[in-house]
Amino acid sequence: MKDKDILVVSAHAADYVWRSGGTIAKYIESGARVHVVVLSDGVRGESNDLWKQENATAEGVAAIRRNESRKAAEILGLKTLDFWGMQDYPLSFGQEEQARMVRLIRTLRPDVIITHDVNDILNMDHNRTHTFVWQCSIMANSAGVLTEGLSCTRQMKLFGFEPHQTEISGYRPEIFIDITSAYEKKARAMECFAAQKHLIEYYKQRASMRGNHARRLSGNSAILYAESFSRKYPVVAQEFV
Repeated sequence: MKDKDILVVSAHAADYVWRSGGTIAKYIESGARVHVVVLSDGVRGESNDLWKQENATAEGVAAIRRNESRKAAEILGLKTLDFWGMQDYPLSFGQEEQARMVRLIRTLRPDVIITHDVNDILNMDHNRTHTFVWQCSIMANSAGVLTEGLSCTRQMKLFGFEPHQTEISGYRPEIFIDITSAYEKKARAMECFAAQKHLIEYYKQRASMRGNHARRLSGNSAILYAESFSRKYPVVAQEFV
């Protein structure tokens, strides 16, 4: 993990914490450089509890969500958290956003990109984010797509978050990351999101359940907590891994 460059693209303010906070913290602890992009604050579709408050406004909700996300990022050890401020529900991507993401990928030249899985049956923004990031990664690799001052990238690894509606989204976990050493950071980071309190216990339980799966699959009894991800591309190896 040391000296690896990781790009994480999150549709909304808290997605990257629920679904990959332990992995992010673990990679940072081990010397990786992690850059998180939050495409939207989740004002329209991810902040229902805040809209129940008296005199709620879009600006006020956005400020709360960003503050929650910054506090969580600090706990995880993140140094780079980039808010794009897009409108959610639905997220809509055009040429301007494509050019911006291609430039970012070519600037960071990540070894790994982590974003949403290809299908989340109840969240169109997550699906659109997956397609957007995947397309931009292909564009970044293409020499004919010109970005002033930057050369094209080489193929990077692309992984997808586990969606909230796991089974009914047809999600299949393809890699488990042991987050036991970073779990307490993830738990504290999740607790920053008062706007989505109902998800905190759910994702604590999910980390424990995936830890159980990781123990069984690896034979390593020291694994207590894990996060799972899908893998966009097959592994290329000299032997079975």
